[in-house]
Amino acid sequence: MKTKILLVDDERDIVEFLKYNLEQDDFAVISAYDGSEALDKMEENPDLVILDIMMPKLDGFEVCRKIRQNKNYENIPVIFLTAKGGEADEIQGLELGAVDYIQKPISPKVLVARVKASLRRTDGRKDDEADQIKEIEIGPLKIDKKKYVVFIDGEQNVFPRKEFELLFFLANNPGRVFNREVLLKEVWGSDVFVVDRTVDVHIRKIREKLDKYADLIETIKGVGYRFKYVK
Repeated sequence: MKTKILLVDDERDIVEFLKYNLEQDDFAVISAYDGSEALDKMEENPDLVILDIMMPKLDGFEVCRKIRQNKNYENIPVIFLTAKGGEADEIQGLELGAVDYIQKPISPKVLVARVKASLRRTDGRKDDEADQIKEIEIGPLKIDKKKYVVFIDGEQNVFPRKEFELLFFLANNPGRVFNREVLLKEVWGSDVFVVDRTVDVHIRKIREKLDKYADLIETIKGVGYRFKYVK
């Protein structure tokens, strides 16, 4: 069965263009052209929602809020696709539970890649799949979990264990923002007492080691950190 995507935008030419490219990658696309119609189409149980912000009847923020309030849909990943580029809007979208925030214009190939990344992260099998991943190659980095080694532009670098695990976790989820609480739980575990500041210190040290690639780890003010999506 094909993965279903609900694509919502009041600009029909954008919907048709993105729909064509998603269907070329074997996704089934459900189209909606305003916020109210989007909520009606949720009854078709999409696997992921791509949602514009500026729309008639209900804007994207309100649609996302209503999706998160519905027990039947609360775990469906939502990606905001919008021309709005302000940091405040991005933070608001992420705080509402969106898994990604993409500014227009975007190439179809990049959109498809980020859709696939979001689906992998939210798939019910994600934990089993994550356990099987032992090596990540992304941008200038190659991260080998079996040897706990990081190669930057082919040159081997040594990272202390927690710095390595934090980098691996972020790089394995490119484009997704994690707050400090989640990072502490994922990297340090729920049984270990550490403070939020621990994450900030480790991020700073990782950036120092990444040197000219330090900006691969982005700070989203008021939310947390993410590994920059690299084409």
